[in-house]
Amino acid sequence: MSGPGDRGEIVQSAITGLARELSDPVRLTTLQILATEGPHTMVQLADMLRVPAPRLGNHLARLRAAGLVTVEHVGRHALYRIGASDVVDVLTALARYAGSNALLPPDRAEPNGAVARTCYDHAAGRLGVRIFAMLVDRGALQPPDGSGPDLALGDDLSAYHDLGVDPTAIDPGRRRFALACLDRAQRLPHVGGSLGQQILHALLARDWVRRGSGPRDLVVTPDGRQHLSRLLPAFLD
Repeated sequence: MSGPGDRGEIVQSAITGLARELSDPVRLTTLQILATEGPHTMVQLADMLRVPAPRLGNHLARLRAAGLVTVEHVGRHALYRIGASDVVDVLTALARYAGSNALLPPDRAEPNGAVARTCYDHAAGRLGVRIFAMLVDRGALQPPDGSGPDLALGDDLSAYHDLGVDPTAIDPGRRRFALACLDRAQRLPHVGGSLGQQILHALLARDWVRRGSGPRDLVVTPDGRQHLSRLLPAFLD
């Protein structure tokens, strides 16, 4: 019969084993993609990570052995997905902890528009991930669960009104309404789809952000800093 000491050793072994698998950038990013955007094939992952398929295959084998990913064969394709939903919470907590301790303050230059930039037609960079976190924290958006990239609205929509957006009035047409898009620099998701587009349009219309000199650059205006400091306190830390 095992005692408290034995259980403690089991927990410690599980923690160190998880840390060992997360210590490799390829395995970590693979898990972050699967947790944020849902199942992918090896070809899709290799293309996104720019890693040769044989090398990625070795990493996926390790993640499977650790129970962090599972694989399902659909026709001729092997579809990889996150192994357990609680892994999503671990990855989110780690990324937020690292971000709060590693990011530069917004009044200092950051490479590649890390403070605010666009990803296609929605806000990304620090601004995008902080908006995403605020919507989730206030119950306006349901967080990713690893099942797919599509996002659902939460029960409290007041956060959207603070941003100048009415999500119930959005007609996405053939486009996805809302999806999670992993921000590679921040290692956290931002909002894509029609909802993400409308959020960016609202920020521009309110003159909280303006287009920068580069094609993807966004500049936070003084008025934007004032309002965003209230809505997104961590954004201006």
